[in-house]
Amino acid sequence: MVSIALSERYEQFIKKQLESGRYNNASEVVRAGLRMLEDYEDAREHWLRNEIVPRMDDLKQKPEKAVPLETVFEELEIRHKARVAKDQ
Repeated sequence: MVSIALSERYEQFIKKQLESGRYNNASEVVRAGLRMLEDYEDAREHWLRNEIVPRMDDLKQKPEKAVPLETVFEELEIRHKARVAKDQ
C-alpha cells in the first residue's frame, strides 16, 4: 500500500471535491488526478517524439528554416505586452 503526505492546500482541494458530490472518497479524487497526469505525460511524450524530433531533424537538414533567437524574443515580448495591456 502506498502512503502519501499532502499539503493543506491539497487536503482542502480533496475536501472541496468530496463536498461537491462528484467523488465518494479521497481515493477517487487522487485516482482521477493520477489519470489526468498520466494522460498529460502520454500527450507530452507523443508531442516530443512525433513533433519535436521530426522538426529538429528537418532543421538539421535545412538550417535556413530556423528563426533567429532575437526574432523569437522580439515576438514573445510583443505578445507579452499585448497580454498585459489586455489584462489591465
